[in-house]
Order: sequence, then C-alpha cells, then structure tokens
Amino acid sequence: MAFPLLLPTWAMIGIFLLLPVILMAIYSFLTKEFRGGVVWEFSLAAYDQFFVNRGLFGDEPATLEWTYIGIFWRSIWQAIVATTICLLIGFPTAWFIATRAPTTRGVWLFLITIPYWVNLLIRTVSLKFLIRDNGPLNEFLMGLGVIDSPLPLVNTNLAVQLGLFYSYLPFMVLPIYAAVERYDFAYSEAAADLYASRWVIMREIIMPIVKPGIIAGCILVFVPSLGAFLAPDLLGGAKTFMIGSLIEEQFRGSLGNWPFGAAVSMILMSLVLMALLFYARSMAREGTR
Repeated sequence: MAFPLLLPTWAMIGIFLLLPVILMAIYSFLTKEFRGGVVWEFSLAAYDQFFVNRGLFGDEPATLEWTYIGIFWRSIWQAIVATTICLLIGFPTAWFIATRAPTTRGVWLFLITIPYWVNLLIRTVSLKFLIRDNGPLNEFLMGLGVIDSPLPLVNTNLAVQLGLFYSYLPFMVLPIYAAVERYDFAYSEAAADLYASRWVIMREIIMPIVKPGIIAGCILVFVPSLGAFLAPDLLGGAKTFMIGSLIEEQFRGSLGNWPFGAAVSMILMSLVLMALLFYARSMAREGTR
C-alpha cells in the first residue's frame, strides 16, 4: 500500500531532479559544435579545458588552468564569507525570536519571510538600486554629512556579499530558530545555579544542543551561495565573477559551450556532494561514540 503512495514523489524526483542531472553528466562528455549546441561524440575536452591550459591554439605545453580554478576558489570564499555573516546575524536573530512570547513569534517569523514574497531577481535589482552611486543609501549618507562623495559599492565584493546575505539570511534563521525553540531553558537555569558563567552556558550547553540547527542553516546558505549567479552578475563586476556566472554564461545564447558548462556544473556538484558525504560520515561516527 505504501509503495503506490510514493510513486508520485518518485516520479517528480526522477523527472525533475535525476533526469536533468543525468543529461548534464552526458552533455559534459560530448563535443562542442562550432555554431553552438553539441556533437554526439564522446570527449573529455570540457574537463580538459577546465583543468589544463594548452595555449590559445592548443599547441603549447600543458599547464594548470588557474583562471577557472581561481573563479572556483573565489566562489568558495564568497560562499564561506556569506555563510559566516548570515550565522553571526542569523543566530542572535533566531535566538531573539525563539525567546519571545508565543503570541508574538509568528509576527517576527512573518517579518523574516516577507522578502520571499518577491522574486529573487526583483529583490537583487532593488538592492542594486539602493546601493548605486546616486541611490537612496548614498543620498542619505551625503545628506547627513557622513560622506562627501558617493561610496562605490556596486561592482565590488561587498555588493556581492550584501546580495548573498540578503538572499539567504532566512535560510539561516529558520533552522536555528527551530532548534532554539525546542531548547529547554531549565538546563541554563541549572547551570547558572551551579555558578556557570553565561559564556560557559552558551559554549557547553546551548551550542551542542542547537548545533544541528546551526549546521543545517550553514548548509542551506553555503550551497546556494556557492552556485549563485544573480548577485555576482547584477551587483558584482569582472573581479567578482563566480562559478555560477561561469556556468550560466556557457548556456546563454546559441554560441555557448554546453559541454564545458555541463562539466563545470558536474565538478561543482561533485565537490558539494563530497563535502556533504564527509559531513554525514563524521556525524555518523560522532553518533556511534
């Protein structure tokens, strides 16, 4: 009886998740057609292009391709910074909401989720309008006399970080809120009665208990930040080019390199899956101790 009930779910997963991933993997091993599209001939050229530099005409000695590796590292670094900022702001926010009266928690959660009523593209464009040279933020600061000339915020790493933070902060707040809400504050009271300081209570009691929510929030922020392309494209410039923008560029128009875009996508997905599997195995070992 249970299996027929699961058929719609398995069908959705198979059609909209597994099938696109399989097609992407197949395309990554095909050959780029000169006028766009692919030629159905097996080739490792896309992966070779990512890792190896053979010169403009392909006749030079092979060297490591640092351009794409640098873009990959920049993406990882941007995702780490975005995750850290979201954690530093999201944890106190989640703690504040979870410690409010039950009658008002819904209002605070409502305020956190309001931005998701609007499309991500519209929110990112609105943020760019806010921080541009003649935007409301610079006009406000110059009106107060804090600055004499507009701050060059657009096309910087800071703008990309603002975009990632603004886009994914609720992904950090909600899992931590769920963990803190289940926390029994009697543990903190008992520790305080035993003369434990607030820092000791936070480090030794609260953090281990809410750790699953923190890790879930970090994963939910880090993974989409790693593959983001709207924030780098709209708020950043050439110096903030990220791996998501590289992939999106390969599938844009009829002259894109589909096999290369598919190969970069598979490399990105493989690294994320390896990191998640490593985390799952470490948690399993920790649970058996």
